[in-house]
Amino acid sequence: MADSDISNVVLVTVDSLRADALGAYDGDRHSPVLNDLADRGTTFDNAFANGNWTPFSFPSIMASRPVFADTGRIGVDGAATLAETLDDAGFATAGFNAANGFLTSHWGYDDGFDEFEPFVASVGSSIYSKYLATHPTVEAWLQLATSPARRLSSWLRGGTDDRPFIDTSRMFDVEHAATEFVESTDDPFFLWIHYMDAHTPYVPAPRYIREVSDGLLGTHRMIHAHTRTGLGWNVGERTLGDLRTLYQAAVRQVDASVGRVLDSLEAAGVDDETAVVVAGDHGEEFQEHGHLAHYPKLYDELINVPLIVDAPGADGGRISGQVGLDAIPPTVADLLGVDTPEAWQGKSVAPSVLDGEAPADEPVVSVTVRDEEVTSQPIPRSLDDGELLISVRDKDWTYIENIGEGPSPDNQTRSDDIDADSEADAADGRELYYRPDDPDQQENLAVDPTPEEQAVIESFRPLVDAHADLLRASEGEETAGAVDEDLQNRLEALGYR
Repeated sequence: MADSDISNVVLVTVDSLRADALGAYDGDRHSPVLNDLADRGTTFDNAFANGNWTPFSFPSIMASRPVFADTGRIGVDGAATLAETLDDAGFATAGFNAANGFLTSHWGYDDGFDEFEPFVASVGSSIYSKYLATHPTVEAWLQLATSPARRLSSWLRGGTDDRPFIDTSRMFDVEHAATEFVESTDDPFFLWIHYMDAHTPYVPAPRYIREVSDGLLGTHRMIHAHTRTGLGWNVGERTLGDLRTLYQAAVRQVDASVGRVLDSLEAAGVDDETAVVVAGDHGEEFQEHGHLAHYPKLYDELINVPLIVDAPGADGGRISGQVGLDAIPPTVADLLGVDTPEAWQGKSVAPSVLDGEAPADEPVVSVTVRDEEVTSQPIPRSLDDGELLISVRDKDWTYIENIGEGPSPDNQTRSDDIDADSEADAADGRELYYRPDDPDQQENLAVDPTPEEQAVIESFRPLVDAHADLLRASEGEETAGAVDEDLQNRLEALGYR
């Protein structure tokens, strides 16, 4: 592997960021900062989250371990995290999370950080801010009502109206904490920042709506979209288009904030020795499979995410081989010259970043847990909270299987034990998609598979079984205690129970 002079790493994770939300993956998108980062860095065209929700994805991102694998519940307690590994190696560590209640000390995410702030208490500290966080339509009206005055004030000051009316997404809290850490740290460091702006509800500053749209409707898009969805009205093409616009504006808002953090690296004189890693923790659905936001499914709109690594001195480029987000911890450690724990499952892609080598051609496994009601279930805390779904992806195929509940798959009635004459029964709980011909994954080839398709299914099923066994090995372990009031308030503000 090529020599590198990397002393620091900044890991930027963005909640609900699907790959095609960035210009690096879709030329119609407006994300200039991250586009520039991708142009000079390494862009992974086929990066996949290991879960469809933040608590299902982040054990891989921060500990290179599957969710449930160590304690039987969500979180990283009991796992050797990236921050702990780098802290033990002598790096200064800081983590700033924009009030995602699943990324707090309650779930072990503070482990190894010298400085850690989830900003959860900030959201619940005032009735006013908490109300706005849970009533996006009201916040949208306030954005609209105050926009002219704010634009005039910004113009008189020579500035821009890039700040939302109220920072319910905690973007500026995270940004300011990150820049202060960079400015005050003399030692080699690892900095993690997590943004929530692209998570529902989408309430970006008006200027970013104008940037990603025709510039005429502006904040009215927020009013229309949030009113219809908030009242439970039918989401037609117009409302769906408005929601997509708001989402892209929120992504652009994050993009601008990342730019200011990168500017702080340059101002501190450490940009030429700092690698930057950017990833989405999962994606977002816009009715590709019948719903909005992110529910317990494993299709590409929720699993295919951006992964960009900009390492000083590296030539960069695009990598087509599939990569799971569990590659992030060993890659960061590798870039910093730190040995990795044996328990980490992901493989470093630092050779791809520094030398352009193809990553290991291995399928990526992702999981979710689904209750009886897809849209009303709380986020599962353990495998007991529903049926286990596992997907396996290679460069062409996506296979999804509903493993169900109960004992290990070896003791279950599996679909290959069902009468082969019943195609409907044989395909029950199984899905197969050939993405080159069906990128939106609409035609389930497992219903009546050809011999080639059946061979693909049979090649993936041992991976599904092995992963299910790994997760179920920890069932019955001690579970986490009840969450505190501030944390529960934040989870409810995000739509979780």
